[in-house]
Amino acid sequence: MELGFLSPLFQQPGPWASVYLPPATATEDAAKQHELTVRSVCDDLAAQGADRDTCEALRQRLAGARAERAPGVAAFAAGGRVVLDLPLPTAPGRPAAHWAALPHTSPLLELMDDTPPCLIALVDRTGADFRLDAGTGSRPAGSVEGEDWPVHRTASASWSERHFQNSVENTWEQNAAGIARALHEAFTDSGAGAVVLAGDPRERREVYDKLPEEVRAVTVETEHGGRAPGSGTPRLDEEVERARHRLRGRRTEEILDRYRTGLGLHGEQAATVSGVPALVEAAQSHRIAALLISPHGSDLEREVWVGPDPDQLSTRRSDLQYLGETSPSPAPAGDALLRSAAVTGAEVLTVPEVREAPEGGLGALLRGTAPVSAQAR
Repeated sequence: MELGFLSPLFQQPGPWASVYLPPATATEDAAKQHELTVRSVCDDLAAQGADRDTCEALRQRLAGARAERAPGVAAFAAGGRVVLDLPLPTAPGRPAAHWAALPHTSPLLELMDDTPPCLIALVDRTGADFRLDAGTGSRPAGSVEGEDWPVHRTASASWSERHFQNSVENTWEQNAAGIARALHEAFTDSGAGAVVLAGDPRERREVYDKLPEEVRAVTVETEHGGRAPGSGTPRLDEEVERARHRLRGRRTEEILDRYRTGLGLHGEQAATVSGVPALVEAAQSHRIAALLISPHGSDLEREVWVGPDPDQLSTRRSDLQYLGETSPSPAPAGDALLRSAAVTGAEVLTVPEVREAPEGGLGALLRGTAPVSAQAR
């Protein structure tokens, strides 16, 4: 999971109100029940010390959440305004409210879809349309137009027609190269992890062959769908979902394999760390490349100390005071490390299987080390 969408939460100081709200029940008194739930979570925040303006901003925002079709909503507020609200693809088990120095983001690990988005390329002989699908429907992600003449062959065998057909071949070749370049750019810009290439067999194969190797490695071709209006099919949607989940599975196994192998290395070659003290030290020096988290790990709630700057985190209050932060605040380790990962661009991998997870539920691959697979050889 990439945490760029959380960046607004780390651009202003707290304290923060964090609310997780399930959908209203489909009953006759749903509106009344939703109103009571919202009032209850806001009262809970006030009892925890939240200021009136922040509680009121959340009350107004959450009052409209009942009309949303998402299974739930998460909202984060500070300084009298709602900074970020997110529709949740998975419903929270119950309403929850937190008032703390940091946004309480660790519940998102179970409630958000961390499967990478997929770039869909719908190609024909003259160009391509790109769409990005992150699991909640697709949205436009650009297009490219090539030459539209000549693009059709003829059946004649005369010299002039053969010359014309060579021109057709050249046009196809140029268009395929242009589409491949545009697809590479769209893939890089969109943050997608996989590509589904749809269209007529010849066109999509020519485009596929011209893609850079790193893009071909995550690209699948499908016979379902195309560029013409109305050519989308349920089978294309299914292919997109399969591509996203295949990539997620491969990425999970890759990172877990590197983590397991790295546990046996020491000193300068050490590529992994586990345990809150070692993770905090790695976060302080921006060395975390991938943070591994099990949502139910005991270390997520272990207390650490934080300041307003993401680099200000420590296992001991006195360490931050020594560095000049006169009023450090306690925070769960999970929230503090997620803040650091979001700010430094580290990848976050949710490990739902307890037997696969690091001990305590927290571990990391480090930057600045050679790939573990290479070291092991």
